[in-house]
Amino acid sequence: MTTERKKPKVYKGVVAGVSGNKTIKVTLEYQTSHPKYGKMLKRRTNAHVHDENNTAIVGNTVEICKCRPMSKTKTWRLVQVLDTNA
Repeated sequence: MTTERKKPKVYKGVVAGVSGNKTIKVTLEYQTSHPKYGKMLKRRTNAHVHDENNTAIVGNTVEICKCRPMSKTKTWRLVQVLDTNA
């Protein structure tokens, strides 16, 4: 019996900064509703992403996914660069 691994969920974000060699900082924006009032709130989080070939630059739209921990804060990896605005 062979079990297939599920593909990880892919997130889209914008590169906010380059944090040294093979690391980028990506801003992920999402909306959530307020627990009591129901109003939609804009939220964002920053993720440190492993960029093996240093292909992404600030302003690019990228796809990232979760991976094993590569350092204390870096647990994401770059899937592909979608849009090069810069």
